[in-house]
Formats: sequence, structure tokens, C-alpha cells
Amino acid sequence: MAKLTIVYGIIFILMGLYGYFGISSESITALIPTFFGIPLLILGWIGLNEKYLKHAMHGAAVLNLLGFAGTLSGLIKFFRMLGGEQFERPSAITIQAIMAFLCLVFLILAVKSFIDAREKRE
Repeated sequence: MAKLTIVYGIIFILMGLYGYFGISSESITALIPTFFGIPLLILGWIGLNEKYLKHAMHGAAVLNLLGFAGTLSGLIKFFRMLGGEQFERPSAITIQAIMAFLCLVFLILAVKSFIDAREKRE
């Protein structure tokens, strides 16, 4: 799970940098995925040490839960946009939707990993 967290951190960092430099450098908010990915990358790196794995992965799960909660409105807007509704910054909504989806997938995988780890201990 630690290696997956590192991969997610890198994906979020690249997504934020692409959003800011590739799509629109109008607002610093385009870098939010990068600001989110850096702690994920650090938690994943810390989790490579078996001694800190449990705490690091729980921290990563909480961070992804906050990320999902923060981008859920973008996911809803994305589906409304697919339905034909027009929005001012569709690229920002798309990045929010991707981030929400990735956070949700991470949460599902983390919960499964926590359940598997508990069953393995017993």
C-alpha cells in the first residue's frame, strides 16, 4: 500500500502541475492536487518503513477522505457538465472530478487493505 501511495502522490503532483502550467495559470488553486500529492508522497515514503506503515497508511487514508470530500462538488458538476450544462471553467471541473474519483478508489483500496491486515493478524 505504501508504494501505491507514492504512485498516487506522483499522479496528484503531476496533475496539479499540468493544471497550473498546462491549462491555466490564472489561479493558484490549480495547484491544489500538487499540494495534496506532496504529503501523500511523503506518507508513502514513510510507510516503506514497516515500523511506520500502519500510521502512514491511516494518515494517507484520512488525507484521501478529505480530498474526496473537498472535490465531491467537482464530481457532481462534472456529471452535470456531461448532461449538457455549461460551466465557466470546465477543465478545472474535470481535474476535480478526476481527483475525486482517484481519492475514492484509494479509499476503497485502503479499507480493503486494512481489513486484510486485520484478518491476517487474527
